[in-house]
Amino acid sequence: MIATIARIALSSSLSAAIHAYVWWRLVRRVRLPRRWHIVATIAFVLLFLSVPITTASRNHYPGLSSTLGWVAMPWMALVGLLLVVLVAIDVGRLAIWLGRKVAKRRAPDVDPERRLFLARITGGAAVTVASASVARGMIEARGTHEIVDVEIRLAKLPRALDGFTIVQLSDLHVGLTIDRAFVQRVVDQTNRLAPDLVALTGDLVDGKVEDLRDDFAPIGQLRAKHGVFAVTGNHEYYSGADPWIAELRRLGARYLRNELVTIGDGAASFDLAGVDDHGGKGWAGHGEDLASATAARDPSRALVLLAHQPRQVRRASKHGVDLQLSGHTHGGQIWPWHYIVKLQQGGLLAGRYQYGDTQLYVTRGCGYWGPPVRVLAPLEITRVILRSTQV
Repeated sequence: MIATIARIALSSSLSAAIHAYVWWRLVRRVRLPRRWHIVATIAFVLLFLSVPITTASRNHYPGLSSTLGWVAMPWMALVGLLLVVLVAIDVGRLAIWLGRKVAKRRAPDVDPERRLFLARITGGAAVTVASASVARGMIEARGTHEIVDVEIRLAKLPRALDGFTIVQLSDLHVGLTIDRAFVQRVVDQTNRLAPDLVALTGDLVDGKVEDLRDDFAPIGQLRAKHGVFAVTGNHEYYSGADPWIAELRRLGARYLRNELVTIGDGAASFDLAGVDDHGGKGWAGHGEDLASATAARDPSRALVLLAHQPRQVRRASKHGVDLQLSGHTHGGQIWPWHYIVKLQQGGLLAGRYQYGDTQLYVTRGCGYWGPPVRVLAPLEITRVILRSTQV
């Protein structure tokens, strides 16, 4: 509880600081007429409050959060991008000022009118760039999913399974602004690929089962020759992991809770394991346990692991995992904030990686979290094509 309160306080303080800087730069510094100054200030305060109200009401007043989300979440992206552009402009100006100081050159006198003109020009440029980026990002986030084919060669994969396809769906985040129609589109595209197996690698929902059951229902239409398998992501725990595990099982998927199954028959087979999310240890009865997940493995068979967060590969590589499939990062979702995500995951953001003897693929995900915005990180449905080196 203390950790949760501390996290909320920290994020709220950071958001307040961002809003205060952007307000100072776009409202106070450009000296708007008094009436517009008051209107803009009130708007900033209301928009600042709309974000925590939306997130806090998600599990208690889903109707309110879904409606308000279409205002609060795009604003969240816009104010973030405004911060980036404005800081870049101000850092550039600071660099010029420092350069003059080092060179001991006297800065030219700037009259107040010219200073005001520059503030308005740079502020207007920042609003234009950030607004255009958010508009384009909303089209990207609500648009067509890119089908990404990834060929993975596994030395232990039998020749009979060469070409085996796994469609990986991750980070759908049903709730707020992602509804049944969006989910149906993802399911229809997946089924058209006729996969041998579907892997759901976590963060499928943002809300309670009773509120999102209808929106989530199309997941039950997923079809694959060898079935649909799932693991938990961190957002399942925020939304009630056990009820969602039960719901997804009811819809026909099999959750791999630190366990392993064999896919195929006899010599024409490989092992598929799944573990709880990295953060699941904070909930009773949950938590990653790779030792249990791989205890029954056959060392002669290829081992594919489903694990929500890419950084789980550090431990997976010590348990003989040949391939790990992960999500969580959304490919950063909104450039340039992806640098923070990349840092948090130890440099593992999107695409293919090699960690020791373990191959890792990180999908950008088929949904989005928070803002319905994706900048330089398109929606992705991943089709993993397993290849045998024995061919």
